[in-house]
Order: sequence, then structure tokens, then C-alpha cells
Amino acid sequence: MQVETLTTSAGVPLHGPLLLTPRVFGDSRGFFFESWNQNAFAAALEAHGQSVPGFVQDNHSRSSSGVLRGLHFQLPPHPQGKLVRCVVGEIFDVAVDLRGGSASFGHWVGALLGADNHQQLWVPSGFAHGFLILSKHAEVLYKTTDFWRPECERALRWNDPALGIAWPLARLGKGGLESESPQLSEKDALAPLLESCGADLRGVVWGSEADARDLDPVSAAETP
Repeated sequence: MQVETLTTSAGVPLHGPLLLTPRVFGDSRGFFFESWNQNAFAAALEAHGQSVPGFVQDNHSRSSSGVLRGLHFQLPPHPQGKLVRCVVGEIFDVAVDLRGGSASFGHWVGALLGADNHQQLWVPSGFAHGFLILSKHAEVLYKTTDFWRPECERALRWNDPALGIAWPLARLGKGGLESESPQLSEKDALAPLLESCGADLRGVVWGSEADARDLDPVSAAETP
């Protein structure tokens, strides 16, 4: 398994999220790969200075082209880390740093996940998560480190200018949709901006797996 850190829009490596690429064995009959291996995952996190969580739930969603889900996260005492992969179609998957004390607070990273590349994105607790469907349909599977707790669930606005996420919306029109606007749930369309909840988020203690104290410093000019 190949493990990569991702860089922010400012070109700064972001500690936490990891892009995992499995070793795929294929021939004329099809392919085989290990989609989950506890030992390999633990080794990957430990090599990048992260504690190893346990997973308690698997989720499976199906969405049509142009659907955008997010940006979602859960607050302590029930924060969620997620291991995300797309098994049908293709998505643009995003993680936003919400860790109090992190020099990269408010920065984001993104990756194209799909049935062709078999890649997975590890999104630790302390990050908001969302994805945009780029294919006609997509099915997304993800493991979570805690159960859904509605009292802890929160969301951020997908197009918050303070985040500046470069969603590949131009690809939607090319896919035959009438516009390049994503399809949103009412909850996601009305989600607050980072500015309105940033002060509260900076005081949140997420736990060791998303601890910001070990982060490499990022200059103030690069913090949105």
C-alpha cells in the first residue's frame, strides 16, 4: 500500500489526512486487492505520527451526478474519523482542518477517488468532510471511528469563501447537466460559515489522533 500526505492550496503539506493507494492484482479475469487491512492501516498512521483508532461502523451512500454532501463533522465527545473510498463512479473528496491550535486551521485538501484508482482518503477527527459526485452515479463506502450522534453533528458551508475550496464544478456541465451548480440538501445549503463558528472551534480538544501540537508551523499569511 502506498501512503501519501496531501498539500493545501498554498502548497503546504497538511498533517492528518492520508491518501492510500492499494496494490492491485489484475489480469484478463478482473482484479483483486485488499480494501482493508488493519495491520497495514495501523502502520501507515504510526509512520505519520498518528494514533490508531478503531472503527465501529461502515456506511454506504449512492448519489447522482452533481450531488454535493458536506461539509460535515462531529464535535467531541463523539468526533468521527472516516476512511473513505468510492467503489462506483468518481468523486472529489475534501477534508478541512478544524483543529484548534493548528497552524493550518481552515485549510483544505482534496483528492479524486474512484472505482478506477481504488484510492482511499483517511480523514481524522478534527476535520470537516464532504464530497462532490462527478460521474453519472457514485457509491461511496466509509468506515467511521464513532457512531452518528445528532447532538454532536455540525456542518460548514460548502462554498465558504474563507475556505476557498476548488470544487471541480466545471466538470458537471460537461457531464450533461444543465448547470454547474451542485445539488444540496437543505441542511447543507443553510450550513454556517467558518467565520460564525471559528472561535468556538479553536477551543475544541479533538483528541490525540488529530492533535495539532505536533504540526509543522504554517506562516500566518497562508492561514485563511
